[in-house]
Amino acid sequence: MSRIDPARLERLLRPRSIAVVGASDKPGALGASVLGNLDRHGFAGPVYPINPKRKAIGARPCLPSVEALPEGVDVAVLAIPQGAVLDTVRGLAARGAGAAIIFSAGFAEGGAEGLAEQAEIARIAAASGMVIEGPNCLGLVNYVDGVPLTFVETPVRPTGGARAVGIVSQSGAIAAVLSTVLLAREVAVSYSVSTGNEAASGVEDYVDWLVGDPDTHVIAMVVEQFRDPARFLAAAARARAAGKPIVLLHPGRSSAARESAATHTGAMAGDYQLMRAKVERAGVVMVEMLEALGDAAEIVLRCPPIATPSIAVLGESGAFKALTLDLAEAIGLPLAALHDADSPALRASLPPFVPVSNPLDITAQGLSQPSIYTDVLTALAADDRVGAVVAGIIQGDPVTAGIKLPAILAAVEGGSDKPLIFAGLDDGAEMPAPFIAALRAGGVPYLPTPERAFRALAALTDAAARDLTDAAPAPTAVAGLAGLSGVVPEYRAKALLAPLGLPFPNGRFAASVEEAVAAAEAIGWPVAMKAQAAALGHKSDAGGVALGLADGDAVRAAWTAMFDSVAAYDATIALDGVLIEAMGARGTEMIVGARHDPDWGPVVLAGFGGVTAEILQDVRLLTPDLSEDAIVAELLQLKQAALFAGWRGSPPLDMPALARLIRQVAAILLAEPRIAELDLNPVILYPEGQGVVALDALMLLR
Repeated sequence: MSRIDPARLERLLRPRSIAVVGASDKPGALGASVLGNLDRHGFAGPVYPINPKRKAIGARPCLPSVEALPEGVDVAVLAIPQGAVLDTVRGLAARGAGAAIIFSAGFAEGGAEGLAEQAEIARIAAASGMVIEGPNCLGLVNYVDGVPLTFVETPVRPTGGARAVGIVSQSGAIAAVLSTVLLAREVAVSYSVSTGNEAASGVEDYVDWLVGDPDTHVIAMVVEQFRDPARFLAAAARARAAGKPIVLLHPGRSSAARESAATHTGAMAGDYQLMRAKVERAGVVMVEMLEALGDAAEIVLRCPPIATPSIAVLGESGAFKALTLDLAEAIGLPLAALHDADSPALRASLPPFVPVSNPLDITAQGLSQPSIYTDVLTALAADDRVGAVVAGIIQGDPVTAGIKLPAILAAVEGGSDKPLIFAGLDDGAEMPAPFIAALRAGGVPYLPTPERAFRALAALTDAAARDLTDAAPAPTAVAGLAGLSGVVPEYRAKALLAPLGLPFPNGRFAASVEEAVAAAEAIGWPVAMKAQAAALGHKSDAGGVALGLADGDAVRAAWTAMFDSVAAYDATIALDGVLIEAMGARGTEMIVGARHDPDWGPVVLAGFGGVTAEILQDVRLLTPDLSEDAIVAELLQLKQAALFAGWRGSPPLDMPALARLIRQVAAILLAEPRIAELDLNPVILYPEGQGVVALDALMLLR
């Protein structure tokens, strides 16, 4: 899908003339709802109802068909059955319409016939220059100009120049829900666009437009599949450069969710972890729940950026403190380390019987000494170790709130360069509305539970902790790939990669049994023997590996047994020969792999191997532009990362050597787009200073 000129999107998003195809005055009809929205919000431009069965709707005369439209209407809203859509789109293209919004479902998500019709809609759009939103969408709402082009009855609240969130969602229902949530919190929304099946315009187009929109300051997204990942990553980079955070909710982590996505929008969800690695590297904030999407969007809109990726929590209960510690560990929320000895300002703000800690439990002292809220929040805001503060407050009743809130607001009035979030422990307590309004006016989000605040902040602190510096290694080409294709067997892959510095055991290829004996004698006993053929992907399954061979007779016996075993496993496999390699010391088994994804580009996989590798799946996906230090930081997030530091008396492992190997693989991938996949498995990691060695290597070339 090629990039849409922003001027063309302008006709859709900020139209001066509108046609409603399928217009009606019947309550509940989609066309009636669209007209009702436009009338309620006083759209000032011409509106052209189209309905061949009606002469007029209200005071507006009805046109019989799109062919009767004046030339060049900005946007047409199609509130008609699926079977009439294609001919209507053709008619609109002939009349030079700038854009069309298609509500109807039954296209790509409805089977082969619907998919073919959707492809024809895309072709017409490309040929005519018309922007198509949908099909299978809920339309859009332009809050800036007050233009609701949707059948959902929508209260449009103009932004009035306030900082605002722009919403882009493949799900129309979730777009409507998110708008409602944000507006209920007095968070301005600039535009809300549902993209549906994305026949001829996608989320990438709308994000690209919003990045350049002066009325949009934060972009909130719900995406089941990126159809043009490269364009989205480029738009995300532009958004980061423009200081416009993107917060993304991406359903589809589970296999069941991926199947649902295919039937819901006609999209086949991609590899979630690969997508996540790439978009986070572009600076996008990833959240995992709908509530967190709204919460994180509100925090980044109202509050200063998080400069230090750690938070402090003010509480009034020991049990809440313990619960916070449990949740913070579970969701990866970093808490600043605060103690009596290193926090003089905080220590001075507390009674003697309250120790400095994080979370901080001030008990019920605030009821008799309300100034403690002001003093503690002021001290935390001034502490360079703290990046954000959560006030987990028991609201109680209006009288209790009346004691606590003035002191909390006193701390807010002084201003702060870091986020403060108010989170009530007792959701549903009667909090006087003026206090909520005062918090929000002071740049303090008011959230119903501390857990909501913590989950949103976990995503935001994770984003703040990332080093997004491009540290890509110099691309390293592989000599000798010309003429090769498909699977490159181990002995050839190692011969191609060893000159580039990848660490392999000392080894030689042998095409005959006597060559194998001679190779073993030259390498030194004992040796390993491995069967070699492009078609033999899993050697051990076919009896294609023999270890610890100590002399020539053992090599000859292993040769015969190996060829017989492979033949019994699959008689169609013809072995090229065997690879003889030196036996090495035992170590910790790792996996290093890489691939060129057709959508997202190059990515490297690294993690723990061994017999439980497929069960635990303890791996990280890494973009190829990471520094060695950044690679080490990623590896330390593995579930078994404690092994790197030494476990139960074992020595620390050589993480720098592993990071260098990963960088070497990244350099190769960056230079060789023909490498579809490269697997080094297992990679043996030795103690500090002893390096790594890749025992196996397999390449797949395009």
